[in-house]
Amino acid sequence: MTAFVSRFCVGGDGPAIAIKDSIDIAGYPTVAGSRALRHAAPAAEHADVVARLLDAGWSIVGKTTMHELAFGISGINDFAGTPVNAQAPDRIPGGSSSGSAAAVAAGEVRIALGTDTGGSIRMPAACCGVAGLKPTFGRVSRRGAHPARSSLDCVGPFADSVDGIVAAMAVIAPDFDASQARDSGKTFRIGLLDDVLADPAIVDAVASALRKAGFTTQRVRLDGMGAAYQAGMQVINFETWAAFGHLTGAGALQPDVEQRLLAASATRRDDLDRAEAVRRAFTAQVDAVLYEVDVIVLPTLPELPPLLSAVREGRSILALTTLVRPYNLSGHPALTLPVPVADVPIKAGLQLVGRKGGDETLCAIASRIERAIASGGVAQ
Repeated sequence: MTAFVSRFCVGGDGPAIAIKDSIDIAGYPTVAGSRALRHAAPAAEHADVVARLLDAGWSIVGKTTMHELAFGISGINDFAGTPVNAQAPDRIPGGSSSGSAAAVAAGEVRIALGTDTGGSIRMPAACCGVAGLKPTFGRVSRRGAHPARSSLDCVGPFADSVDGIVAAMAVIAPDFDASQARDSGKTFRIGLLDDVLADPAIVDAVASALRKAGFTTQRVRLDGMGAAYQAGMQVINFETWAAFGHLTGAGALQPDVEQRLLAASATRRDDLDRAEAVRRAFTAQVDAVLYEVDVIVLPTLPELPPLLSAVREGRSILALTTLVRPYNLSGHPALTLPVPVADVPIKAGLQLVGRKGGDETLCAIASRIERAIASGGVAQ
């Protein structure tokens, strides 16, 4: 099934880009993949990121499908459509920005925008074998993105190469330095996260990609990952219930989203207060590690994308976000890049986490890794 819910052409003759259907485009309804919002009025004005793209002469070619209300990670949506994962059609495309990732993977567009509240750019990018960036929280305007209020969510790009990520960021983040984001041969200190609970083949694939790029690494630890994952869940539950809880009870939501929202309604203010304490502690811990290294490297997902059939039959996949969700809580930028896995046709995701405001550094390091993988050895 196509990754698009609607196709049109707005803008100039510059690069083509697709936009997730939780981001406003004037004259088109923002439905967020939900039957409950199918009668939404067309947006009155462009989201800030859309306005910046159009002002720069880019061409918006349509809106992409998504997991309903951006509150799910499989990408399965029987109302708006479940896009096909081009690198593994029998596996989930990932969510919630499923259509944006799938459109890039299928070659329908080279660049797309999504949103990431708990891994919703990085997870589908890793599932579909493309690059994706969750920028530093607050660096890219969320005005015109839904839900309107979030302490976790970021608008960011998918692309078929790191160069596409850089091109998009140079437009949607006015202070982004594209020249700094392109690898200049600078020496970087690489921290490889220790004791990661992930498939050993994926851990090996990440380490192999770093070696191919000529990086030496040092081991680093983040003992607060588990607590940050749980706290991130509390925050997203509290904020999503506040935004969309009123849509429950009418029979218009997918069963998985309805159940998840109703469960989220049990999150109380004291739960949120405890989560905020974890946020402060984990943020400080990540900052401390990033004082010693320029970037933290780990797998994006702990395993390869699960089979669609297994997820439809009820397999729980929430643990797929254990390595991505903590960095929504802390607000650090995180980029995922596809890397080959030995003896497997499906690529996994290598995740880079950097200092706040250091999105350009992530792109420069990712570019070097990307070139090394393409050439089969150390990037030149």
